Amino acid sequence: MNALKDRVAIVTGGGQGLGLGIANALASEGANLVLTGRTEAKLRKAETALEEYGVQVLVVPGNTRRRADADKTVALAIEHFGRIDALVNNAQSSTPGVSLEAVTDENWCETLESGLYGTFYFMQAAWPHMKQQRSGRIINFASRTGIEGTQGFGPYAAAKEGIRGLSRVAAREWGPYGVTVNVVCPAALTPAADAYLDANPTERTRYLSEIPLGRFGDPQKDIGRVVAFLCSESAGYVTGQTINVDGGQTML
Repeated sequence: MNALKDRVAIVTGGGQGLGLGIANALASEGANLVLTGRTEAKLRKAETALEEYGVQVLVVPGNTRRRADADKTVALAIEHFGRIDALVNNAQSSTPGVSLEAVTDENWCETLESGLYGTFYFMQAAWPHMKQQRSGRIINFASRTGIEGTQGFGPYAAAKEGIRGLSRVAAREWGPYGVTVNVVCPAALTPAADAYLDANPTERTRYLSEIPLGRFGDPQKDIGRVVAFLCSESAGYVTGQTINVDGGQTML
């Protein structure tokens, strides 16, 4: 335990769902946290719970669709902690279950800006500090919907595959400075995913049937622990990889 003691990690979308599970996993290993998200009340609730691990938590409300919010979050993290050791780009908005012909400009822009653009904004903001430190861990999030082309997820798939391409380029460009960049594709039962599957019960049955381990992943125990590993010294020689943490749903 305490593999991340005194390290500093930014988690976007850290107030709920998968982001909160990841934050719990990082805090359990001793990491101090910078949580950002759109709803301050959720972030404050998460802050109170995470501080029980004995770590420091800095809350910075913001929207990943705005570059200025990414710059502000990173600047406040440096001001408060003096360093950034890990960046976890988890935040993503989308409207699932929409065929390509029905996708609107609003849906397209919201999905790409919150995910692909937001990931890029935070990576650019954190990079100068990681470069100066000559160390850093960046964990971005993609999805099997992009890898496999799941129907009804056009904008989401486009955003997630864009993130994978961006991550590979960054891994090559930033590797010489000791910065690793990896991608996680999870199959986690978050509140948003649960709501979608409740509205589409046949999808829940089909989805579970495709997972060899027969269950959805837990945001903290299953997904969060893999992220914690990627943030640690143990993963110092892992970069440019897409890691499917989905119970065997995707095998490459």
